[in-house]
Amino acid sequence: MTARGRVLSINVGRVREFEYNGRPAKSAIWKSPVAGRIAVRGVNLEGDDQADRKAHGGPDKAVYAYAIEDMRWWEQALGRSLRYGGFGENLTTEGIEVNDALVGERWEIGTTVLEVSEPRVPCWRLGVRMNDRMFPRRFTEALRPGTYLRVIVEGNLGAGDEIRVIDRPDHDLTVRDVFRIYSRDRDEIGRLIIPQMSDSWKRWAETLLQKAGRRTFVA
Repeated sequence: MTARGRVLSINVGRVREFEYNGRPAKSAIWKSPVAGRIAVRGVNLEGDDQADRKAHGGPDKAVYAYAIEDMRWWEQALGRSLRYGGFGENLTTEGIEVNDALVGERWEIGTTVLEVSEPRVPCWRLGVRMNDRMFPRRFTEALRPGTYLRVIVEGNLGAGDEIRVIDRPDHDLTVRDVFRIYSRDRDEIGRLIIPQMSDSWKRWAETLLQKAGRRTFVA
């Protein structure tokens, strides 16, 4: 397929310690742009890390992409400028559908192949990063979650690389759909049970469907 977009910035960060509600906390949400070619291996970019591996990182959340188009929207909403990496994203993208990418869609970037896996569900750390405890709620309401990516082919990538969509699955479930269903439209939860969906999301959907079935049976 032809190029659909490009990478504006590669951003990585190490774990930082800080105080939250009077208690010690850790996060690696502070990402900064890096120059040159960056290796993508296993479940990480070279030089990147996550503090809470249960909530962040792992095979289904190895790389996080957020679009400059969404960052500009937020700049208007917040009335201030935002830097690359401002949302904790590893890839700041331009010209590629991030929120409306299909779950399971594959992107070729540099010598890597990455697969769209699931939306970012915000936690309190995003509020800390944005200096606004209410920001996770605003982020959810905006339905601009960005996407996590799995590493299918290891390699390297860098700022300026084209993003080519090389494969799309035969369904219509987008990253934004998953986030919308999770946050407000749970009557559509059955749509999440597709082969390309992360196991954790499928288990969540199946559990809720089973509970709903039991309630229907009892009624």
